[in-house]
Amino acid sequence: MNDKTVKMQSPASQQTGLTNAEVLSSREKHGSNQSDVKEKSRFFTVLKDVILEPMFIILLLSSLLYFILGKYQEGIIMLVAIIIVSGISIFQESKSRSAVEALKNLTGPRAKVIRNSDLVQIQISEIVLGDIIVVEDGDTIPADAVLLKANDFSVNESMLTGESLPLYKGPDKDDALVYKGTMVLSGSATAEVTAIGKLTKLGTIGDSLIEIEEVKTPLQIQIKKFIVSMLMFGLIAFVVVCVLNYVETGNFIQSLLSGLTLAMSVIPEEIPVAYSTFMALGAYHLYKKMVIARNPHRLESLGAASVICTDKTGTITENKMVPAEIYELKSDSFFQLEAKEFHLNEVLEYAMWSSETEPFDPMEKAIHELYSRESSVDKRKDFTMLKEYPLEGEYPIMTHVFSNQTEKIIAVKGSVEGVLAQCDLSKEEKDKVLSKANLLASKGHRVLAVGMVEPGLVDLPESQSKFSYHLLGLISFYDPPKANMVDVLAQFYKAGIRVLMITGDHPETAKSIASQIEMQNADEVLIGVDLMKLSDEELREKVKSINVYARMFPEAKLKIVEALIANGEIVAMTGDGVNDAPALKAAHIGIAMGKRGSEVARNIATLVLADDDFSHMTEAISLGRRIYDNLKKAIRYIISIHIPIILIVTLPLVLFWKYTNLFLPIHVIFLELIMGPTCSIIYENEPVEPYTMSRPPRITKESFFSLRELSISIVQGLVITLACLSLGYYYIQQDYSEGMVRTIVYMTLIFSNLFLTLENRSFRYSIFTTIKYKNRLIPMILALSLIIPVLSLFVTPIREIFEFEIPSLLVMSHCFAAAFIGVMWIEIYKYIRRLGTTSIHRGEI
Repeated sequence: MNDKTVKMQSPASQQTGLTNAEVLSSREKHGSNQSDVKEKSRFFTVLKDVILEPMFIILLLSSLLYFILGKYQEGIIMLVAIIIVSGISIFQESKSRSAVEALKNLTGPRAKVIRNSDLVQIQISEIVLGDIIVVEDGDTIPADAVLLKANDFSVNESMLTGESLPLYKGPDKDDALVYKGTMVLSGSATAEVTAIGKLTKLGTIGDSLIEIEEVKTPLQIQIKKFIVSMLMFGLIAFVVVCVLNYVETGNFIQSLLSGLTLAMSVIPEEIPVAYSTFMALGAYHLYKKMVIARNPHRLESLGAASVICTDKTGTITENKMVPAEIYELKSDSFFQLEAKEFHLNEVLEYAMWSSETEPFDPMEKAIHELYSRESSVDKRKDFTMLKEYPLEGEYPIMTHVFSNQTEKIIAVKGSVEGVLAQCDLSKEEKDKVLSKANLLASKGHRVLAVGMVEPGLVDLPESQSKFSYHLLGLISFYDPPKANMVDVLAQFYKAGIRVLMITGDHPETAKSIASQIEMQNADEVLIGVDLMKLSDEELREKVKSINVYARMFPEAKLKIVEALIANGEIVAMTGDGVNDAPALKAAHIGIAMGKRGSEVARNIATLVLADDDFSHMTEAISLGRRIYDNLKKAIRYIISIHIPIILIVTLPLVLFWKYTNLFLPIHVIFLELIMGPTCSIIYENEPVEPYTMSRPPRITKESFFSLRELSISIVQGLVITLACLSLGYYYIQQDYSEGMVRTIVYMTLIFSNLFLTLENRSFRYSIFTTIKYKNRLIPMILALSLIIPVLSLFVTPIREIFEFEIPSLLVMSHCFAAAFIGVMWIEIYKYIRRLGTTSIHRGEI
């Protein structure tokens, strides 16, 4: 309950706020609403990360060894290569971080302030001392302030005090102060800013209270484990190769160089760079589709979503709340609210009195507008609110008390069940009202009961549950489904994704809307109170088949999400209010509304639908699947191309070939220059494959780096190795020089890389199909991939540094043929796979 005296006027009509000149003056005197924490330069942060990378250290050591050996040209080229490789990494990482920062700014906290007599929305950091702020339920208080006006206003100050109980505040109460970082639980308020930045109560305690350590995603953890395991393998291989080479040659420096060559070939440093690039650019692509990713690293989980839980109002429906019908109990009559013959009656009048004086809910706005249109005398300006009982209860109701000098009005409105529970009606009369409510709800209407307390009550109770109401009737609103919802649900179903409607509305209303949008199993509805009676096991079984949930409250929503997760589902949950926060947080993918969503919901959510259009979720899931699929293609490519590099460095030495050092660090680094852009740029730009939204969601329990996932990549790498070394061994047997054999093996690997890049664009469709996929970067990257080997063959100084020789056209044709056979066999595998399967299985690419 909230005791106050409030005239029915808008805050903007009473407050003009600061002028532009006053804002500038206040900012100059007192600063802005931000902490003094200095952000490190993004460039230097990225530079430090690059310098500490194992690959950078190995390249530096290799360059140093070249200088020690007196090979100054090679040493200088290695330094140049270090600059190029580091530059690419810095560019990609900076681009990724810039994209993430830009998205953070888009989803950053904003505040509503009154300036120049207008209500405007600004970044919280732009608030100045003396600003007039306007907050409502779901908002975070943007600065310390003193309340000027409050309607049913309560806050949660647990961030500062540790106590999570709601605190009711108002200008006429003992505590009229609100503090930055605390959360509005109910109502709305206008307040004047008294402290900003580090001078707020939160600022004096320390920003450490609100710092949240970023939790790594499962895929990030898998990538880190894989990289660490490869580093350990590389270290062991380095020692083994160094020892073997030293035993054979007796040259310690040359042995170190051979060991470093192998270490360079083992480390798949492209994987974390590719991951960051894919996620950041994926977030940018989403933003262009009006979906803002608050944490880009969570995007890969989008493609795995198997269930989407959505509310009804504003997500499935248009959130228009058009007044539809009134049922008047005393005359037992229905009235069409848009009909010309309708005139103001007690049901509409008391519905207005039980609404907020400054409504922000579409339904209450519609009630006030209808009252204004139908009333010959507007009583609102003559009455003052004495008490406001907030919306509460499993079947929520709210009560307002108004008075003038001679009359007291006590009005209630809320759920039919909640109002009837406190009405002076017989069971038969209640059943009759419920049947009328069901009739309205079956049309898809949202139905509210309206009642009053008989005049003459002197002492007001502490809780509205103590009132005995006199029922006046019912008022219903029609909120039509969005025109595209049938198509949107059809797309979800085609992608193997279940859609659940979770609403606080009447069961018949939920059922009607579900039928109109052709939701699966729309006739079966589970209501909140019945759900709470089920055991965990019973609920887990129920959620497997029931798709429509009505009369839901926060605890019930949370239990649905938890039951789905316990069943192994990957759950996406939409929400817009404070009450949705627990379920949003529990879901794998929380989705908040950008326009009507509360700040609390937006801060918890993974995604924000900027324009509240639910249809963008099909695009988001498609993009999530594309990101995951393309990242998998990139990593498979990296694995496949690294295997031949590792084995070409190792096997000649282990097998005591005539030429043991076919590849030197300079060869490996230039292969890295080709592979990095290939996996990060080409595969990131690959389009969505035709079957992407026609297959079930992938199974998330499968490791990204399991033998099952990587087996085909390993085979690809081994066959490429066989092609390169077989051709090299053949020419060794033909007494070709070491330089020529090195050239043959290198060129075979270069051609193999080109074929592999094209083949790995799909592991299902033929290259003749994928060549038609639109990716304008492929010709450019492939052309650049050929420039380096061409220069290394035909520019004499470079050829001498690479220790190459110019092969004949016949030899080059052998290299091309060996590469073609070593890679293109995968076409047979794809063909057999297409013949053997008639449907796409989970996670296939």
